[in-house]
Amino acid sequence: MFVLASLTDPIVNLAVDVVDAIGLWGVFVLMLLESACIPVPSEATMLFAGFRVAEGEYSLLAATLVGSFANLVGSWIAYGVGYYGRVDILEKHGKKLHIKPSYLQWADRWFEKHGDATVFFTRMLPIIRTFISLPAGVARMPFWRFSILTFLGCLPWVFLLTWIGKQAGDNWDDWKDSLHYFDYAVAAIIVGGVVYLIVKNRRNRGGRPGEPAADAAS
Repeated sequence: MFVLASLTDPIVNLAVDVVDAIGLWGVFVLMLLESACIPVPSEATMLFAGFRVAEGEYSLLAATLVGSFANLVGSWIAYGVGYYGRVDILEKHGKKLHIKPSYLQWADRWFEKHGDATVFFTRMLPIIRTFISLPAGVARMPFWRFSILTFLGCLPWVFLLTWIGKQAGDNWDDWKDSLHYFDYAVAAIIVGGVVYLIVKNRRNRGGRPGEPAADAAS
């Protein structure tokens, strides 16, 4: 875990330097990149933005809205990659990538049934919040519904980080380091969940190796 923290420190320092140099424009750029599947930690960006709020550089509301809107714009990029990449890559070359049409159908069914809750709540979780837009695009979730739920899901996360940074003041860096452990816990849960689903999927296939678990159950 400490190795992972040390690997992310240069990115964190870069994020702090950008926000320090160009203010809310820096917040916008960094949060856009984070939501477009580029690993820029929102914790560092918004905690330091909160520190600047405490110094009177801009308001808590302005930092929250800028960070949330930037997340939305970045999510549009990832959504578009998933949406159009499905046609150009997955559907045309899926066999080469070992991605069968049945898996795409499973993604469609999942987002049709659970998409609203998935997009909204995962926006409040570190790590996974960065990548949820891709599968939403692959599953062709309606764009405006995706956009509204993404923005509403981003608001609590961005506000909380900014507010903590404001309250922490000069100690914002200690809070940033503490949040590493929350990230690691979420990552461990995600990995455990993926392993569980893989094992469950293999068991449910039984004698039908060509179909995913969802098809076997239907």
